[in-house]
Amino acid sequence: MAIDRKKVIDLLSKIEPMPNAEGMIPAFGVLINQLPGSFWTGFSERLTRQVSEEFKPVAEFLLINAAHECGYHTGYGIITSEEWRAAVEPMIENIPEDVLHGAFAVLSALGWANSEIVDLKPNEYLMVRAYNYYEADIVTYGRTSKPSAYMLRGICAAFMDLAYGGSYDVTGKTGLRTFTCVQTKGIECGDDYGEFVVTRA
Repeated sequence: MAIDRKKVIDLLSKIEPMPNAEGMIPAFGVLINQLPGSFWTGFSERLTRQVSEEFKPVAEFLLINAAHECGYHTGYGIITSEEWRAAVEPMIENIPEDVLHGAFAVLSALGWANSEIVDLKPNEYLMVRAYNYYEADIVTYGRTSKPSAYMLRGICAAFMDLAYGGSYDVTGKTGLRTFTCVQTKGIECGDDYGEFVVTRA
């Protein structure tokens, strides 16, 4: 791997995106927002804990799908951004594997999850471990029996879509949802880290 993960995180975590005159925050090729992590986790937990068992899989699918679409389009914005070209692109030797390693380093730099790839079989399989992620903060309400990192599940699958799903499609009709992700471990479940396994859909 040619990506110096620590260097990417050091460089990009120093960027402090500021709003423009319209109040929008353009950065990393997309418009970003600054919301407390508890906004998403509170919403997702209330939704998944309050629906009946019958509708829980549907609620979880909708959360993961929202994250999958967000991860696909935001991920593309990140890997085509000026920040990416300056900090990550010069390290890339092998496409798309180094792009994937770089994308997870950016994810860590942005504070979404201190995450890294621990196993990658190109075009087939990805295992990611996250040692700190804001969706695990629900453990402050008590340990849960259900993995609850819906955002990370969607992002992991989306990054594999971008790497191996074909050309980026702004409509999402092709390229998106060629991979799916299962969370096999979670800090919120009492594990030392979150673990995410991505395979072909």
